[in-house]
Amino acid sequence: MKRRGILILAATLTACLGTGLWFSASNAEESPRRVAAPGLDTRSTAGSETAVLAGGCFWGVQGVFQHVKGVTSAVSGYAGGTADTATYDTVSTGSTGHAEAVRIRFDPRFISYGQILQIYFSVAHDPTQLNRQGPDSGTQYRSQIFTASAEQARIAAAYVSQLDGAKAFARPIATRIAPLQGFFAAEAYHQDYLTRHPTQPYIVINDLPKVAALRQLFPSVYRSDPVLVAGR
Repeated sequence: MKRRGILILAATLTACLGTGLWFSASNAEESPRRVAAPGLDTRSTAGSETAVLAGGCFWGVQGVFQHVKGVTSAVSGYAGGTADTATYDTVSTGSTGHAEAVRIRFDPRFISYGQILQIYFSVAHDPTQLNRQGPDSGTQYRSQIFTASAEQARIAAAYVSQLDGAKAFARPIATRIAPLQGFFAAEAYHQDYLTRHPTQPYIVINDLPKVAALRQLFPSVYRSDPVLVAGR
């Protein structure tokens, strides 16, 4: 169980009262919006490609990409640290170098890496928040793209520059870009969390709106039935 009881309660009260007082102005979240597609993109003819993205709690990021057509797998896990510290309790200390991340396997014949990044920046998280996301704070909740190749790094860097140059967001993008050194799947109880716990207050307030935004802003790639780790 995530150690977020107090924050979940605060989020619930905020949703009911609409005050937003539990955020400082500097941490106010950007509303989901469809940002421009990347000017630099490639579409591989390979049967499968992998993207690893971090954007706050992995429950919501996983939930979003499980509803994207062309995605064949989305697994919650840890990236940025070493195998011996890749457990939830250890990562939650914020001292491991890990970020909560999602490994997304997709068929590039149906969706490109650039399109994956467009969804990531548009609805999966707020890329302007530094070492936090919504009610969660700490380096483990940072925004980061872990690139699997030089081509991914080139596309990601060009896209961040494009969005910042166009002032797509009210604040500068805080997303880091770094080579992927390893990905470690999270514990089984974290997998498919959004689908298995749709009425949990944290999910209702923070994550279901992301899936709704995906459906609204990217209808051509939205799939109603998620691709689940458990295969249900």
